[in-house]
Amino acid sequence: MLVTSEEGHYYYKSLTDDATVCGIYLMSPPNRIIEVYFDYLNAPCGTGGLVSFVDGWELNGGYLPGIMEHRLPLKDRITEFCGLTAPSRVFISTQNAAMIQYRIPKRGRGFSFKVNFLKNLNPCNILVEDIEQVYTLRNYGKPSNCSLTALYPIHMTLLSISVGITPTGDNFKIETGTMRKCQESGLKDYVEISGGLDLLLPKVAEGETFCGVDSYPGPITESVLCGVSTIRLVSTGQYDNMVSVSIRQAREDELLTASIVCPI
Repeated sequence: MLVTSEEGHYYYKSLTDDATVCGIYLMSPPNRIIEVYFDYLNAPCGTGGLVSFVDGWELNGGYLPGIMEHRLPLKDRITEFCGLTAPSRVFISTQNAAMIQYRIPKRGRGFSFKVNFLKNLNPCNILVEDIEQVYTLRNYGKPSNCSLTALYPIHMTLLSISVGITPTGDNFKIETGTMRKCQESGLKDYVEISGGLDLLLPKVAEGETFCGVDSYPGPITESVLCGVSTIRLVSTGQYDNMVSVSIRQAREDELLTASIVCPI
C-alpha cells in the first residue's frame, strides 16, 4: 500500500509472481480533484492481471466517501481493465481522494500513470490531512450532503456557521447564535459530528447537531475519539448553508474528555 499526495509520473513493475491485490492511495489538497492518465499497461488478462481506478478510497470493503454520501453509484466509481493496451480514458475523481488497485501476478509486468491535480471550484466531500487547517463546507444552495473526514481522532473548533436559516438567494442574514439539537427541533439542515471504527463502519457514535447563523461563535469545540472522524453538512437545498471549522489531531488530554467516543 502506498499513500501519496504528490503529482507526477508513477511506474510499477512486479518483482514477484505474487497475486496479492495492492493499492495506491492518492490525495490532493482540499480544493483540488485528481486526474489520472495511464500511458502504459502490461497486465495480461489471461494471467490474472487487473488494474482499476476508484473514485475515492477503498479499505477492507469500506469506501470514502461512503456509498450513501457519494453522488455516483458505486458501480460508476470503479473502472477495471487489463491487457496490453492502456485505456484511452482520462480518469477524474469527484473529491480530493482517489486510488488505483492492482493485481500483477507475473514478474516483470506492470503499468505506469500520470497524476495531475485540477482546481475544484465547489469542493464537497473532503479527506482531511493530518495537520491543523481551516476548512469550509458549502452547499451552494443545492440539496447535498458534504463531509470532512479524517482517518484519526480529531479536535474541532467551530469558527462560523450559517445553516438552516438563510433561504437560498437571500443575502440578508439574522444572527441567531449557534443552535444545538437541530434535528430534535424538526430542522432538516444541520451540521453533524460523528465517529466510526473504519471506512466500513464510519458512523457508530455521534454528538449533537448544530445549525443557526453565528459569525463569531464562542469557544465551541468537540473532540472525537474514533478511528474515523466526520463533520457532515446536511442540506435540503432550501437554504444557503456554510460552516467553517478548524481541525487538528486531538491531543491525549483532549481524548480523555472527548464528547464522541467509539466502542473498542
